[in-house]
Amino acid sequence: MAYRNRVFVSFDGDKDIRYYRLMKAWRQNDNTAFNFHDAHDLFYARDTSLESSIKSRLGQRLASAKVFILLIGTSTRYLFKFVRWEIEQALRLKLPIIAVNLNKTRHFDSAFCPPLLRNELVMHVSFNSRIIQHALETWPLKHRSLAATGARGPYYYEDTTYARFGL
Repeated sequence: MAYRNRVFVSFDGDKDIRYYRLMKAWRQNDNTAFNFHDAHDLFYARDTSLESSIKSRLGQRLASAKVFILLIGTSTRYLFKFVRWEIEQALRLKLPIIAVNLNKTRHFDSAFCPPLLRNELVMHVSFNSRIIQHALETWPLKHRSLAATGARGPYYYEDTTYARFGL
């Protein structure tokens, strides 16, 4: 298996791409500590490609990932062709999953989160560079230790954690 050092970001490409682009801008901004190695930078897949070839490329990206981020917008739970497939692959690969609520909710949001993740070991956070960076730094190790005990279900940071970051 290839060395896993990337972050795979899954999102609604039609409605939520601006949030993904904002995350990339945070990464390039010298005034923020936000950083991630984007798995989407590795392989190019064209929108006009066949579904099977797109999934093949996505599979390569997921294979290089150490963390899976799901940007959750208003329609994410209804996306089956690629987003659900990406989630299924992340679960199969046992990747730590960080669910990022675009509506600023800081915990599991049953109205928007895909039901597939309802009982899975997932960290739920709001969309903010500081809390996402904190999750990227702390959740993988915590996920590993929780998974080893058979823990399941949604996790989230307490308000005190957000307050530490001025949120």
